[in-house]
Formats: sequence, structure tokens, C-alpha cells
Amino acid sequence: MYKQGIYTVLENAPLTASVRRMRLGGDTQWIVRPGQFVNIALAGKFLRRPISVCDYDAESITLIYKVVGEGTAQLAGMLPGERLDLLTGLGNGFSTDNDARRPLLVGGGVGVPPLYNLAKTLLAKGLPVQVVLGFNTAAEVFYAEEFRALGCGVTVATADGTCGVKGFVTHALPDLDFDYFYACGPLPMLRALAAATVCDGQLSFEERMGCGFGACMGCSCKTLTGHKRICKEGPVMNKGEILW
Repeated sequence: MYKQGIYTVLENAPLTASVRRMRLGGDTQWIVRPGQFVNIALAGKFLRRPISVCDYDAESITLIYKVVGEGTAQLAGMLPGERLDLLTGLGNGFSTDNDARRPLLVGGGVGVPPLYNLAKTLLAKGLPVQVVLGFNTAAEVFYAEEFRALGCGVTVATADGTCGVKGFVTHALPDLDFDYFYACGPLPMLRALAAATVCDGQLSFEERMGCGFGACMGCSCKTLTGHKRICKEGPVMNKGEILW
């Protein structure tokens, strides 16, 4: 179930040179689990922009986005008090109904944000949470301290070695003890992570979307039970069902 509504910009601040955090005030009742996303209408743009929900409470939604094109550049220029038309409650988010006792959360770049509310959910269940955050370089790192403030164990990996473990997120795995994983990031990272782990897990896929609610079939991927839509049956899917 999704809902259209008007939201007010409360904050729109930079986290890095290209990544920003936007907090919106409005109705959040349709967001029911970590890993869901919103679809934002922008003036003069035909397609809405899908952005993962980083966090939410009874009165606000926190989004983190990277400025990569005209749409996100338009978002970056918005000021507190301006209003946005959102579809909320979209997508099949992460499920915590499993037997995991030592969950690992793995995020790459702008795949990091949806793991934040998931971490809060898992910690509230009394589980120890380990987090691996992957970036290209130290200047791109964000939210590591926010995860630590929640009480998570945090490992940062950078491709150039300027912060934390040198290499990709998979290079950090041998030093961690986990029995289940949740991940969000670019497709090559998800594929490598699935190949490098023997335990089960959930993968949140990043994909260009037309409608955002399953009508256009433009964002499908192959699974053991046929094609599934990233925006509707996903973006979160189980590791074992994906046909790479």
C-alpha cells in the first residue's frame, strides 16, 4: 500500500561534496519497514525520483541522496519550508523475521542509508549489529559515526585505502563474525557479497524506475521463480532466489 502526500522540507544539508541529507515533515504512517522508498515528483520532470528511506519517526522522513543529475541537483537546491509531492510506503523492505543472532549490515555508497533504520530495528530486538560501509575514498565516507552512536560495530572500507580497510566491502568480511547479512549497494557489490558469503541474507537492489509501484515492468530482474519487479517485489530480495 502506498500513499501520495505533500511534505515540507525541514532540512537539506550536505554530508559530503555530493551527498546530502533531507528531512521532510509529513505523514509517515505508510512506511512500515526498513528498506522501503519514496518517489518524489519534481517540477518540470516527467518521472518521479525514487529515494530510499534512511530513517523516519511519527512526524518526519529522513532521506539521503547523491547529486548525480538534473533531478537530484534540483532537490539539492530546495530550502526549508518548500514542499514536495511524495509517494510513500513503496517497495518490499527488509524482513527481520528470521533466526539471525549476529546480523551483518553491508552498504556501498548511497546504499548505506536504508541500513540505518534497519540497524535501529535490529538493535531494538536485542541483537548485536555489525556494519560494513564501503566507499571509494575517505572524502566520500558518511554516517559511520551515526551508526556508532546507535551502538553498532562499524568497519569502513575504501577502495583506495584512505580510510579503514583497503579494498572492497568483501575484504572486511574475514575479520567479522556473522550468521546472516543485509546489504544494499551497486549490483557488482551485491554479486560479490553473495559469492563471498556462505550464510543467507537479503539484498536491496538499486535500479532506475519508471512508475515505482509495479505498473510499467521496467525494473525487473531474474529470479528462481521468474522475473520480479525491483520496485514492487523488491527492492529487497533473498540471496538464494537471485539468478545472477
